[in-house]
Amino acid sequence: METTTLESQTTTGKRHRLLAMLFITVVITYLDRSNLSIAATAIAQDLQLDPAHMGLVFSAFGWSYALLQIPGGMLVDRARPRLMMALIIGLWSLATILQGFASAFVLLLSLRVLLGVLEAPAYPTLNRIVTTWFPDSERARAIAVYTSGQYVGLAFLTPALVLTQQHFGWHGVFILTGLIGVVWALVWYALYREPPEAAGINQAELDTIRRGGGLVELGSARAPRARYDAADWRAVLGNRKLWGIYIGQIAVTSTLWFFLTWFPTYLVKYRHMDFLKAGFMAAVPFLAAFVGILASGLISDALIRRGVSATVARKVPIVTGLLLSTAIVGANFVDSPSMVILFMAIAFFGSGFSSITWVLVSSMAKKELLGLTSGMFNLMGNLSSICVPIVIGLLVKGNDFAPALVFMSAVGLVGALSYLFVVGRIERIR
Repeated sequence: METTTLESQTTTGKRHRLLAMLFITVVITYLDRSNLSIAATAIAQDLQLDPAHMGLVFSAFGWSYALLQIPGGMLVDRARPRLMMALIIGLWSLATILQGFASAFVLLLSLRVLLGVLEAPAYPTLNRIVTTWFPDSERARAIAVYTSGQYVGLAFLTPALVLTQQHFGWHGVFILTGLIGVVWALVWYALYREPPEAAGINQAELDTIRRGGGLVELGSARAPRARYDAADWRAVLGNRKLWGIYIGQIAVTSTLWFFLTWFPTYLVKYRHMDFLKAGFMAAVPFLAAFVGILASGLISDALIRRGVSATVARKVPIVTGLLLSTAIVGANFVDSPSMVILFMAIAFFGSGFSSITWVLVSSMAKKELLGLTSGMFNLMGNLSSICVPIVIGLLVKGNDFAPALVFMSAVGLVGALSYLFVVGRIERIR
């Protein structure tokens, strides 16, 4: 009898194994966003594109991705994640493969826009899954683990993509990353289930998630909404706290989008590094960002477990990280490649350290508007995916990249100030 009671109180840990699926999904998502940066130098030469045109190509993904975050968030409030994620992963992977066959500027631009359309619901869906599967006390750590996929995947796979281009040309980079996504779409559909439907999960784990604030029945208990009313839109657009995290997210993602777009070109063209060497050195800042986001998630959740307020526990890593991201400007004052990489690594570590911001959406959004709020949050944050590549392309003159790094540093500072003076107390909006 005692054994039975003990077993009933022991959770199966299914939610922790689910993190591996979310992590792999994010790795694939960011491979398909960043493969262009690896191939950019060769594409620019092959298609005869100047920095301004490359800035447009870099930003094209963001045009549709950012603008469709609201429809994507609405879709999350209606659709179940098993089918939707499998469908969009498969379709955006096919769009990635087609980029390998682009032979003109307009075609490449159009395919990047299509990629943004298809990836738009991805992060709101991941946030919904985490809100369903994890209690509040574990959510920052869970978000940190799966979000780290955008850094560690690129850190380890960037050299592999560079070698792929060396052997198969820039076309092969897109074909390889697209094929990986097609396979993962099938795996996702075969394996993912909602908590009450997951194979092998026990009641103890469901109770642990539910008692800790996880919305276990979000999928089954909710009927599709016919429409959003004015009060719903006021909740996501008229709240000062949410505007504080929107502004902060623009700053967090701006640093990320610099590294996803211009960074390899900066090393090769403006710091005159060998392409293969630059590919390996580019991995260092991504590893730093990976360490940063894991550290922030662990620290933030540890503070929560020790009774520190959510306001302090969540804000400290975010503000610290944003301030560290301003170190990117230091690269303007050094000549040594190793020192350039050091400043870049500090800045990207800061970006990673501040990247638990999605936990604030889980903690602050109205429960019935989780998808809509996630979509708005991601829309605001990914305005940087439109603006940053274009602004950098316009700021770069001749061989002078310094103004672009000054701009990046200033954006990080604005984000830190927003969290300090606009966000206020972290609490759910009612």
